[in-house]
Amino acid sequence: MKQAVTILTFDTPGRGLSDITREIATWQRETGIAEGLLTLLCRHTSASLLIQENAAREVRSDLLDWLDRLAPESHCYAHDDEGPDDMPAHLKATLTGVNLSIPVIGGRLALGTWQGIYLAEHRRMAHRRQVALHLLGA
Repeated sequence: MKQAVTILTFDTPGRGLSDITREIATWQRETGIAEGLLTLLCRHTSASLLIQENAAREVRSDLLDWLDRLAPESHCYAHDDEGPDDMPAHLKATLTGVNLSIPVIGGRLALGTWQGIYLAEHRRMAHRRQVALHLLGA
């Protein structure tokens, strides 16, 4: 068994979903590990990770709109240290999650045909986000 670890950094433009599949797949191939399990962790509490549709953009915009309805910006939250989008961003990260596990089979991420890995930025402002990767396998 071998293992590889890294931290990738991504600049987000603000609220939205950034497709980070290519960067993660490139790193995975460079490790030389062809069979195993890749674990990803978003190192933030107001951003998250998703595996989602990578073809129809409407899926992603509908998802973001749905999250906004579940956790709207408001002045009703006690935690608003960084503005009205602060607590809703934490709620959205809780709902969507900060970690993923993806099998590696035959030297490739075992994602489905229409699946991509997305970094969800839940804040309005641009941020620099980190995703920790750990790949264990052979």
